This record gives sequence, C-alpha cells and structure tokens, in this order.
Amino acid sequence: MKRYLFIILLAISFSVQAQSNTGNYKYIIVPEKFSFLKQVNQYGLNTLTKAFFEEKGFTVYFDNAEIPEEIATDRCKALVVELQENNSMFVTNLTLLLKDCKGAVVIKSKAGKSREKEYETSYNLALKDAFTSFNDFKYVAGSPTVVTNTVPANANTETKTAPTPVNQPVATKTEQSGALLYAQPISNGYQLIDATPKIVMTLLKTSVEDCYISNNGNVNGIVLKKNGAWFFEYYKNNALVSEKLSIKF
Repeated sequence: MKRYLFIILLAISFSVQAQSNTGNYKYIIVPEKFSFLKQVNQYGLNTLTKAFFEEKGFTVYFDNAEIPEEIATDRCKALVVELQENNSMFVTNLTLLLKDCKGAVVIKSKAGKSREKEYETSYNLALKDAFTSFNDFKYVAGSPTVVTNTVPANANTETKTAPTPVNQPVATKTEQSGALLYAQPISNGYQLIDATPKIVMTLLKTSVEDCYISNNGNVNGIVLKKNGAWFFEYYKNNALVSEKLSIKF
C-alpha cells in the first residue's frame, strides 16, 4: 500500500512541476533552422512546429521575425524551441525541448521515432511522434495545461545560454494565387490539380488539423488554414513567403 501511495504522489508531483514550469509563458519562439540541419526550414520541420504550437493556443514567432515589444525587451517571457537529433542506423529519433531564457529545459518530449527510409518523410513522422507528448499541452487564458506524460526537466539537465538571434527581422511576404485548385484524396493526404488538369502540389497529413506538409515541385513548405483561408508558407531568400490559395475540397 505504501508503495502504491508513493507512486501516486510521485505522478502528482511531476504534473505539478510541469504545470508550474509553464504557467508564466504565453509566447514560444521557433528557430528558422534547427542546429543539426543545413537549410532553413529543412523538411518543413520549423513551419510544422510553429503551426503545432499555434494550434495549442500559444503566440509563436520565428527567431528571425519581428517580435512584439513585450518580449523584445524581456526574452524571459518566451520559451524557445530546440529540436535534438539522436539517430541510429535505421531509426530517426527527434526530441523536442522547450527552454527558458537562461537555456534551462522546461519541458522535454519523448523521443519521436520513425523507420522510414526517405529523409523528409522520416523526419516529419518522427517530429509528429514527438508532438504526441504535447497532446494535452495548451495555453488557455494565461495558464497552460500540460499532459503528465510529457517528460519534465530534471536537476541534472545540462544548462546552456540561449543564443541571441543575429539575423535582422524579416517581414512575411504575402502573395495571391488566383487559380482555383481541386483537392483529390490520396493515401496520406491530397494532391491539388488545376483546370488542365495538372498536379501542382501535394499535401501530406500531419497531426495538426488543417495543416499539411506540402511540395509544389520547387519548394517544400506547409499548407495551413488561417481565418478561414488557405495559405502555402515557405522560405525564399531567407524570407517567409505566405501564398494565399483557392482550394476546393
């Protein structure tokens, strides 16, 4: 009986720690490029991460974007996303961390895994698997609630100083795409065709509602729904481009 009581108390203490660690945060900052990758938004991981936490109710910015005065003058009001890679020979392993302004780990996900051979698919599936640790992690009216199976940071976690972004703020460029595109279901998402008909883009499902990993044949990005409209977002010349789409599902 004492053993069971100890386990229950331990589980409660983990939940309380996670709650208190995130209770003061409304903002999350996502890097435009994760440290273990070579390109900005490679495999669409950065835009996918941003969309995921926005879906959870947080206000999310890329580290190279213009940010509000509230966090520009006090970075300690925001959590910073870090993605860690620990791959084995046949498995992609990604762990998602949220750090405070001093570099201390506040929340750590489980290791998301994928055995897919194709790089883009494998990295996206591994990240989506890591996201499942945050299924009940939401920002509501100034106080996030955190799922208890998210791994809390412990006292032995290595602390590093959070790097200060050196890039100048880059404004989002919005473009309008006038042609109506028709969504045809495929096994893992949709393909968008024009009136020709010609396939102009593929959309792959993610764990986030109304958010798809996308490729138009030239660039990778995400297609997501904002304020009732669809947008294709990707990086071009180190600037975030948001292209409005007309899609008929």
